[in-house]
Amino acid sequence: QVQLVESGGGLVQPGGSLGLACAASGFRFSAYAMSWYRQAPTKERELVATITAASGSTNYADSVKGRFSISRNNLKNTVYLQMNSLKPEDTAVYYCNAGATIPTWDWGQGTQVTVSS
Repeated sequence: QVQLVESGGGLVQPGGSLGLACAASGFRFSAYAMSWYRQAPTKERELVATITAASGSTNYADSVKGRFSISRNNLKNTVYLQMNSLKPEDTAVYYCNAGATIPTWDWGQGTQVTVSS
């Protein structure tokens, strides 16, 4: 049974930083690209960052490029998202999933990130 458990969200001031983690189980984690998505209130869920399975190459949405960094630890079956220089428009529920552009599994519960002074 596939499980995706996101953690690390919280309330942060504009310009601050947060680190998210997603613990995955139930599938061969090292064989899949992994991605972070986010969904703000009244908006569609959007792809934020992707990391490939083999080479660890990364790709980012233009809105987070230069501020966010995705990484993975295949021994721990965990994917991370380091978020710096946070803006109010980064406020959303953040989710992880397998796959580079299309989510593979059912969504986890996500983790709320709120950027506000």
